[in-house]
Amino acid sequence: MKILTLNINSIRAHAESFMEILSQGQYDTIMVQELKVENAAFPHNLFDMYNYNIKVFGQKSWNGVATFSKNSIEDTTMGLPTYPDVNARFIECVIDGRIRFINVYMPNGDTIDSPKFSYKLEWMRAFTQYINQYKDSPEPVIIGGDFNVAIEDRDVWKPQNYIGIAIAAPQARDIMNQWLNDGWTDVWRNLHPDTVDFTWYGYRGGDTIGKKQGLRLDYFLANKSAMALIKSCEIDMGPRLATKPTDHCGLALELN
Repeated sequence: MKILTLNINSIRAHAESFMEILSQGQYDTIMVQELKVENAAFPHNLFDMYNYNIKVFGQKSWNGVATFSKNSIEDTTMGLPTYPDVNARFIECVIDGRIRFINVYMPNGDTIDSPKFSYKLEWMRAFTQYINQYKDSPEPVIIGGDFNVAIEDRDVWKPQNYIGIAIAAPQARDIMNQWLNDGWTDVWRNLHPDTVDFTWYGYRGGDTIGKKQGLRLDYFLANKSAMALIKSCEIDMGPRLATKPTDHCGLALELN
């Protein structure tokens, strides 16, 4: 099974490049974030021909998550159960009756002196409370998405530029490190312990990709049961190199 997580930065604005991914058919399951469209306006008609089952938790103009799969999608939960939230950031489901996937678009948080930063930390703490039930589960559980945290300085192209910025704030990093200390594995880092690479490259600043001016914001976390299934995890540059690209790369996971 091959899985992709991708922040699409508007499913309608980048529908053409997303359909190219679907048409290639290499991914069995795709976890998408930042749809920027409510459920009723989600463009199902564009994607029907590709034979994916789709679960959508949308929001007008902002946020939104969706999970596509060639396999069955069951036991779906929309919205983080431990945090009452008007924002569409969480969808959980069981794929193919055997693997539980949690698809997340975590809050950005802006700057550390912004009210949005408090919301970010509250959301992440509630997420900690929720995922504790799965860390030692015999059921394989994989969390994927845009976490909006660069967990180490090497995950930021120029750390001094991000002092006071929420995505590199020590408080957010501490929460995410708690997840790793509790038994979750940062899959890409586990398989690439010495590599410096990024999953987000901004549109501004010229050739940010060529200049390696990026951030690592997208992750797969796996519990012990899921780690036993994992074959590879690689950054897929394709979505960021498309003709009309999102500002994120994909992150691709392969399971045995």
